[in-house]
Amino acid sequence: MARPAHPHGRPLMQEAGRRHFVDTAPFDPATGPAHGHDAATDTASAWRLIARKFLRHRLAVASLIILAAMYATIPVVEFLAPYEQNKRHGDMLYAPPQAVHLFHEGAFRGPFVYPYRAHFDLESFQRSYIADTSAPQPLRFLCRGEPYHYFGLIAGDRHLLCPPEGGSLFLLGTDKLGRDLLSRIIYGARISLVIGLAGVAISFVLGLFFGGIAGYFGGLTDAAVQRLIEIVRSVPELPLWLALSAALPPNWSPLAIFFGITLILGLLDWPGLARAVRSKLLALREEDFVAAAELMGASPRHVIQRHLIPNFMSHLIASATLAIPTMILGETALSFLGLGLRPPVTSWGVLLNEAQNLAAVQLYPWLLLPTVPVLVTVLAYNFLGDGLRDAADPYH
Repeated sequence: MARPAHPHGRPLMQEAGRRHFVDTAPFDPATGPAHGHDAATDTASAWRLIARKFLRHRLAVASLIILAAMYATIPVVEFLAPYEQNKRHGDMLYAPPQAVHLFHEGAFRGPFVYPYRAHFDLESFQRSYIADTSAPQPLRFLCRGEPYHYFGLIAGDRHLLCPPEGGSLFLLGTDKLGRDLLSRIIYGARISLVIGLAGVAISFVLGLFFGGIAGYFGGLTDAAVQRLIEIVRSVPELPLWLALSAALPPNWSPLAIFFGITLILGLLDWPGLARAVRSKLLALREEDFVAAAELMGASPRHVIQRHLIPNFMSHLIASATLAIPTMILGETALSFLGLGLRPPVTSWGVLLNEAQNLAAVQLYPWLLLPTVPVLVTVLAYNFLGDGLRDAADPYH
């Protein structure tokens, strides 16, 4: 009896009640899907496969969008902030946040605020603010306001949002000197976000260098690096941070203090990464695929770039995304304790330093709002790290 044939010319085999289709044509990756596999996926690069898996992680993608939006504000904080970061309003000390309204007496008036009337109680010695609901003040957009300089070089005076003519706009309230808290949070993002990236860059250079030479050479080099790591790790981290930060001269410029804090954070965070890189290299260099690549004549650089690094890339990505929020929290903690960045530099930690008394919690709770961007940034980095780690993991 003749064997049945597949409609497309492929011979049909039947064995133990199961039907198998056998394609006798030579494999051509350009012909499209074959046996349930996508040819484009089979020939895609490792980075493209990582990107495809990452895009399936919705929480990580949302975190990436949030972080990208936050870092996109760094070059244009002067344009986004309604006021200059040190602009004082002597008649608006500790003013509560102003609400934005759209309707006045049942009629649509567009976005506007009600002006504040300050009142000082002579019995309680407390200042209170009452909104005057009879005089709505419309907000202004893309308007000319206080002059500024981009990075101290390019002059400008255009702002995305401006206070009403002859009025005020304090969406998040003011501090003890009458400075707009929203504007200071926007300015503080530039320092707090950049110091995390700069600190991680220093930490990764040191971690990859010491971990790489320890894992590649082994022997005495490995022993020396391990003893150095143990010495650094044996010192309590927070007291060492405090000691080094206190050692910075108080007469240094704000820029020098910024680089000093960045260097301190980077120098103290590399041992964990160095030990992880060393252990990964020691394990991977003994694998069969590394030996096969070396027998085929691959250079050490090719082996490291094409075989070793991609196999522990997921760990490096996870370490980076976890180290950046650690740097941000470290700067916030030091500035909160008064040992980090100092005024007139504005960072989220400097802003929280002004809210470390009980009165801020009881009477002026809006001074604690700088904790919100810190929490959002830390959570976004953690979710982003989870997505990147899963996407880069070759066994996931």
